[in-house]
Amino acid sequence: MLRSHLALGLALTAVLAAAAPAAQAQDRYALANGCYGLKSLSTGSFAAKTADGGFAANADQAKAERFRMQATDLGRYLLYGKDRDFLASGTPEPVDSLPLPLPTGTPAERIQAETAPSESADWHVNVAGGAYLLSLAEPERVLAVGDGGTLAQSDAGAAGDRAKFAFEPLDGCADYPEAETDVTGDPTRGATAFGEVTGMVDAHMHMMAFEFLGGRVHCGRPWSPYGVATALQDCPDHGPNGIGAVGENTLSYGNPVGTHDTRGWPILKDWPHHASLTHEQTYYKWVERSWRSGLRMFVNLLVDNEVLCTAYPLKKNSCNEMDGVRLQAKDLRQLQDYIDAQSGGPGKGWFRIVTTPFQARRVINEGKLAVVMGIEVSKLFDCGVQDGRPECTADQIDARLKEVYDLGVRDMELVNKFDNGLAGVAGDGGTTGVVVNNGNKVETGRYWQMGPCADAHNHDKEQPAAPSGPDRDQLAGNIASLLPGATPIYGPAPHCNAMGLSDLGVHLVERMMQRKMIIDPDHLSVKARQQLLDVVERRAYSGVVSSHSWSTPDAIPRILRLGGVVTPMAGSTTDFLAQYEETKAQRDPRFYWGIGWGADMNGFAHQGDPRKGGDVTYPFKSFDGKQTIDKQRSGQRVYDINVDGVAHYGLFPDWVEDLRHIGGQEVVGDLGRGAEAYLQMWERAQGVPPTRCQPAKGRATRRGITRVRIGASAGALLRRAGQPRTRGRTWTWCTVGKPARITAVLTAAGRVTTVASTAPGHTLAGAGRGDRLSKRAKARTKPFGRGLRVRKLGGGRRAVLRVRKGKVRWVAVTTARKRGAVLREARRAGLR
Repeated sequence: MLRSHLALGLALTAVLAAAAPAAQAQDRYALANGCYGLKSLSTGSFAAKTADGGFAANADQAKAERFRMQATDLGRYLLYGKDRDFLASGTPEPVDSLPLPLPTGTPAERIQAETAPSESADWHVNVAGGAYLLSLAEPERVLAVGDGGTLAQSDAGAAGDRAKFAFEPLDGCADYPEAETDVTGDPTRGATAFGEVTGMVDAHMHMMAFEFLGGRVHCGRPWSPYGVATALQDCPDHGPNGIGAVGENTLSYGNPVGTHDTRGWPILKDWPHHASLTHEQTYYKWVERSWRSGLRMFVNLLVDNEVLCTAYPLKKNSCNEMDGVRLQAKDLRQLQDYIDAQSGGPGKGWFRIVTTPFQARRVINEGKLAVVMGIEVSKLFDCGVQDGRPECTADQIDARLKEVYDLGVRDMELVNKFDNGLAGVAGDGGTTGVVVNNGNKVETGRYWQMGPCADAHNHDKEQPAAPSGPDRDQLAGNIASLLPGATPIYGPAPHCNAMGLSDLGVHLVERMMQRKMIIDPDHLSVKARQQLLDVVERRAYSGVVSSHSWSTPDAIPRILRLGGVVTPMAGSTTDFLAQYEETKAQRDPRFYWGIGWGADMNGFAHQGDPRKGGDVTYPFKSFDGKQTIDKQRSGQRVYDINVDGVAHYGLFPDWVEDLRHIGGQEVVGDLGRGAEAYLQMWERAQGVPPTRCQPAKGRATRRGITRVRIGASAGALLRRAGQPRTRGRTWTWCTVGKPARITAVLTAAGRVTTVASTAPGHTLAGAGRGDRLSKRAKARTKPFGRGLRVRKLGGGRRAVLRVRKGKVRWVAVTTARKRGAVLREARRAGLR
């Protein structure tokens, strides 16, 4: 979008340089959400409506039209009038019908008020020569003033000074319609860019699913350039009264003749709903509400399914799953731009796509939401399988993996609903499983190869089975003869897919580890998941996440022992609490503990229903007590977790509060540690050593003490010393042997200025903690005021001994030069 108007800037440079404007234009992004009058710099007058519904720049400030500048993208705006209409271009008119001097034969477009937003009201605002320039889709056509002040579109080259405008701040504008967040209090920030983060993580989201399955199954979208009234509309085929919504009524309510109120914004009577699977639940203001209340990370999985897309009669997008991935990745960045536009310019928004844990940590400590891009499709990299034969090669996998990595993808599942050339799936159960198994037959040429399990406690999804006993085989044969092509009748449960991880699947896992990506083993068959974890364990690779309760019990402790993360399916608070307690009991104490959830929202997953006896009272405090949260209002709807459950994503703060009511502060506190747990897992995947004790012995040198080095950046310190036990402005590690600690003090910019140790084996001139000051130590150090002795090391660094009653208390290396500065550094390190 920014490049598309480079031509406009170049075309107008010579024209606009000739005369200085009356007022200098400011940052075009800063106009967002402001109230302004549009002032012509050629006439000195303001734009106002004319009697015939047009606009003319012939009014004084008191009579000027008040425009709310509603951003549609970076540098693009709707000019929203006080009568809730829009400054827009009308039908082109003959040259002689408008008093604007134009080249012969060039049409001029009338400027008029329109009642609905559209491309004809979506103005690109640029700055050149100290003036604002407005154009629509064609950059060579600009808004200009004609004789008598009439506004029209004109050729940029002919408009000259008549195309120059200023935006003067005014009051009295109408508010543009928008969903509310109903959260007060600034989002929590970190003290430093490199310190421990606080906040929650959702490891399984589908915010771009409005595009999947051909783009016509899902109703509504997470944003629209023209606002909430355009974004939150039902599907056209759902009318009347929802009777036409075959997919919605079957998937969501289990009632093929069900109905729902199809009116969208601002009514929203029947949707979003916690059990509605085809209506938008992640409108960006709802996600903003969760962010403002403490959500700090989520993984947005790009999702699609070719078989279901092909089967659904309505579509506008390609059914190829990798085409869907590419489209949704593009959409995700467009949403980031849109939120930037609402926030004042590039990079200023709260929604930030990240590609490394270090970038994510900075984003979260700025108080923003770190968004990780992932993939969950059935035919990853177009690598299907037909009758047991893969439809791809290792070279194809390598090329496609590079492609998605370059798109920003850092997290992937190998399968979703169907077997593919990489691995077998766990399948689905019940009536859903029957439908999906038929899809597997279409996609792969055969049904799931479900058979007996080696371990009855760890199995794939249960399939339809004939009664046990001597007549079972005869019954199954009779059913098969009556229903040719129907899904098979399997043997008695439990069931396990015979298809495991293929050689190509092993190849992909190895390549993902080489690229330091996050591997999600959910949806794999038990056999495939066990084989995948075997591969990962051989590398002691921590980058593993079970994101939404689609891994079996045997996998959870293995993932946790690797230093991976488990985020159970959100669902109801009672179900989540049970999964939380089971998961925490298996935690590995070597790794930082925290937990998140997997919403799977917009991914054909029911959300948490209202808890029976729900007793959340409004307003309530956020998980850390720093924000106040009231009932969420969207248009005419007011949502209450006790009544509506998790009807949309903005109700997750309410869900967390309900969880507090039944589970206490412990589970909420562990959710608040979820983002940090995820980041530390990701750091280890990037090659950062896990938390480890530093060597018991070492000398204080100009480089530091053991692996903790003076002058190191936070990133270099992590890679050399490993993840610290605590990290803020001071980072700490244990030492091998007797209880002691080594501490690094960092500047606000993240550079180590002091390393201090209480370990007896960390010495200066042979003296360490607990030692009496020897003659050698006295000879090699000099007094530095009471209780301190120092030795210059060169390079502006000095070693320090803290001595009390003749014994050494601690040893340090520091860049501090004065005694007071040394003591301040020691206090930061928790030493006296």
